[in-house]
Amino acid sequence: MINIGYPNLPFRIQKGKDKEMIFDENRKKWVRLTPEEWVRQNFIQYLVHVLQYPATLLAIEKEIRLGELKKRCDIIVYKAEKPWMIVECKEPGVELNDITARQIFAYNMVLKAEFLVLVNGKNTFCLHTTSQKMLKNLPDYH
Repeated sequence: MINIGYPNLPFRIQKGKDKEMIFDENRKKWVRLTPEEWVRQNFIQYLVHVLQYPATLLAIEKEIRLGELKKRCDIIVYKAEKPWMIVECKEPGVELNDITARQIFAYNMVLKAEFLVLVNGKNTFCLHTTSQKMLKNLPDYH
């Protein structure tokens, strides 16, 4: 498991009629603030502000096709114009286990990324797909 020190950044949050909204800096739009979205936004900020991943090379909620099915990847990090890392975000109460891992493995059958990350805001796991080893830290982008 990887220990993540999330940065304390001021998110733009506003109240809608029955829901809270958060401004997604990457997508440049307001999105519904769900527990999963909270994890996604914090993890994006960690990648960009702490690890210095280029924000312009992150795709958020990118649609992919799994056979006839359309699915959305939470975060794809690109490097050399190819998917380099896939991040699957779950809300804090969701256990990261074989069931949640199957989802990201299915995405990787299409994308063929080097790194797969599962995060629920409390726990983070990163698999290096080439060596099939779990990492103790997220990889350096540069």
